[in-house]
Amino acid sequence: MIKAESLTKRFDGFTALNGINCDIPKSCVYGMVGSNGAGKSTFLRLISGVYQPDGGSITIDGEQVFENPQIKSRIAYIADETFFLPGANLERMARFYAAGYKSFDMPYFKYLADKFNLSTKKPINSFSKGMKRQAAAILALCRRADYYLFDETFDGLDPVMRKTVRSLICEQVSEYSATAVITSHSLRELEDTCDQLALLHRGGVVLQSDVERLKTTLFKIQVAFNMEYGPEKFEDFDILNFKKNGSVINMIVRGDKEQTKTRLQLMKPILIDILPLTLEEVFTYEMAELGYAFSDQLTSGEDNAV
Repeated sequence: MIKAESLTKRFDGFTALNGINCDIPKSCVYGMVGSNGAGKSTFLRLISGVYQPDGGSITIDGEQVFENPQIKSRIAYIADETFFLPGANLERMARFYAAGYKSFDMPYFKYLADKFNLSTKKPINSFSKGMKRQAAAILALCRRADYYLFDETFDGLDPVMRKTVRSLICEQVSEYSATAVITSHSLRELEDTCDQLALLHRGGVVLQSDVERLKTTLFKIQVAFNMEYGPEKFEDFDILNFKKNGSVINMIVRGDKEQTKTRLQLMKPILIDILPLTLEEVFTYEMAELGYAFSDQLTSGEDNAV
């Protein structure tokens, strides 16, 4: 398990992470979403031991990561900016990885290089941005690591390759009990992949939850009555948003869907419809409840390389 306790990191007076607390369980895909400069990359660099915390702690299976070679050997980290040895091709990079990591799976490397249709002989610096991303993903997955850290890994990949990489990550988690932490600006990238999601904003985790719970305990209701009704009639419901248009009421409600429907039916509506929300809609309403403008958080801010 990855555990962050009051985790803090500063750069020249700028606080990139401010007292983060979170637990990332084993054998899960943990997604982290946030605007540029929210602290996602800094968090991954602290998990991987690239950075030393300025406050609090980050541990993996109870051990500190920084300057801990044994723990670091169990981590595969893909940074947001890919790096390869100057002039190297994929074959040379695979040999380099195999020399440093006993767990590197060379037959699996050859299988994935063929699956992605990547030349192992051509210099990697001749690859496109997307092909370099694919190469980095292949090398990391062949590590057969216990913990995978992917920083904006899907950026630059076409839809087919994104789906392929996501399925390979899920395979590592399901078949080898690995743990994957994935950062992205896009909830849609993470919605169908992650077991848990966290939202970072200004160096803090402002919301984290199990994805299935988020998607099943918050829903939209359209209901109409042949008599006048106002918000006061629904004061026993956990309502995050209420709008009335003529006789039709639109509500965003948190709770048990079937129990909510049963309670509404007892009120004798002439129309009732319960609709699912996208994960982006769920986060928007949850964040509004916490006093944040979620839509702004994924579109504002400049990347501070943290």
